[in-house]
Amino acid sequence: MVMRIGDLASEAGITTRALRFYESQGLITAQRAPNGYREYDEADLRLVREIQALQSIGFSLDDTRPFVDCLRAGHDTGDSCAESIDAYERKLADIDACLGVLSARRAQVADKLERARARLAAGCPTTTTSTTEQEH
Repeated sequence: MVMRIGDLASEAGITTRALRFYESQGLITAQRAPNGYREYDEADLRLVREIQALQSIGFSLDDTRPFVDCLRAGHDTGDSCAESIDAYERKLADIDACLGVLSARRAQVADKLERARARLAAGCPTTTTSTTEQEH
């Protein structure tokens, strides 16, 4: 089934502008009709859906390349190749690093909250007026 850019965009649920960008990045390649219109097929739709699925879980457009290349090589899935497995491993390492940073920040905020509550419970004075207001 041959699709024009608008058809592919509609099927994939994205804009024609996004498809043109994917093409400019070398992720998809349109055939050209004699009139110059871009033409796509089911394989292109599959590539676009793979890119979208990966982006929805945090992969950058560049990170999707091994998966696209794997599909283009004729594999049934984009993650059937060693390069795709490597990309998954890199993404997990990035996520784990982010989780480590967030865990440390959470612990710091929780510690500050605990100390602040302890000071409040101990009856440390709190002021609600400024020094200037107290003088008048």
